[in-house]
Amino acid sequence: MQRHCSCENPFASSRLQIDRCPYGGWTNCVRLRNGTVELIATLDVGPRVIRFSFIGGENEFKECDAQLGQTGGKEWRMYGGHRLWHAPEDKSRTYYPDNEAVTLEQYSDFVRLIQPVETTTGMQKEIDLRLAADSARVEVVHRLRNTSPAAVELAPWALSVMAPGGVAIVPLPSRGTHPEDLPPGNVLTLWRFTDMSDPRWTWGRKYILLRQDMTPAVKPQKIGAAVPDGWIGYARAGHLFVKTFRHDAGASYPDMGCSVEAFTDWEMLEVETLGPLTNIGAGQAVEHVETWRLFRDVPLPHNDGDVDAHVLPKLK
Repeated sequence: MQRHCSCENPFASSRLQIDRCPYGGWTNCVRLRNGTVELIATLDVGPRVIRFSFIGGENEFKECDAQLGQTGGKEWRMYGGHRLWHAPEDKSRTYYPDNEAVTLEQYSDFVRLIQPVETTTGMQKEIDLRLAADSARVEVVHRLRNTSPAAVELAPWALSVMAPGGVAIVPLPSRGTHPEDLPPGNVLTLWRFTDMSDPRWTWGRKYILLRQDMTPAVKPQKIGAAVPDGWIGYARAGHLFVKTFRHDAGASYPDMGCSVEAFTDWEMLEVETLGPLTNIGAGQAVEHVETWRLFRDVPLPHNDGDVDAHVLPKLK
C-alpha cells in the first residue's frame, strides 16, 4: 500500500528539508526529504523509521496495516519499518514495547529520536537520522544508553523490516583453495528452525541469497554471519536497498559471532546488522552506525553472477 505524508509545506527544491506531518494514522511524525528520497519516523511511538522511499515511490519498508496508528499498551507490536533492539535476543529484555511517544531533537542537518527509559531494563534507545542533501544516502546512528546503576553486556541490533517480494543478499568473506587454505575462514549461524533445503535459499560461493515468499504456508527462515565486507542488501521491484556498517574483526559479536542476520516469514524479510557485544557501564552508551543507500534499475539477483554484475558496481 502506498501512502504519502500530508504535510502543509509542498516539496519544491532539492535541498534537505525537515518538517512534521501525520502518517499512517499517527498524528505526529517527522519527515526528512530531498530531491530524491524521503524518510519518515514516528513520534507517537518509537523510535521507529516507518518509511524510506524515492519521492512519490513505494515504501521500501514493510508496513503492518493493522497496527498503523496504534499507541500505548503493554504488548510489543511489529509496526514495520526500522527499529533498534539490543542483542542477544531474550523475550524478557528484547521485546520491550516501543508504544510510547519519543522526544524529538531537531538540528540543522539531522534529527534525534529519544525513547523513554525502559522501566524493566534501564536502557534508553536513541536514533539519529542524517539524510544527505542531494542523494539517496542516510546515516543512521543507533545508541543504547544504560541508565541503570549496574553495568550490562549488550550489543546494538539494527533491524530493517523490508516490504515483501524481494531478495536479501549476504556477502561471504573471500574464498580460498585446498590445500593452501586449511584453517576455517568464516562462521555461519543457523537457528533451530533454519532449513537449508528450503528453496528460498541460494547458497552461492560468494553470496547467500534469501528470497521472500508471500505464500502463507512457508515457514520462517534465518541465518547469521560475520561479514567483514560490512554490508547487506535487499533487492525488490527494480530497487536496491543497501546497509553498510563497520565490522570489527577483533570484536566479539552476538549469536556465535554474527554482525549480519537475515530473517524471513511469509509477510516480510528483515535485513539486520549488529554491533559488538559491549560492557556498558552505568550512565554510559554504545553506538552502532549504519549508512543506507537506495538505487534504481537493479534487477532481482538469482546467483553470484547477478550480484557481481548489478549490485557490486553500485557499492563501488
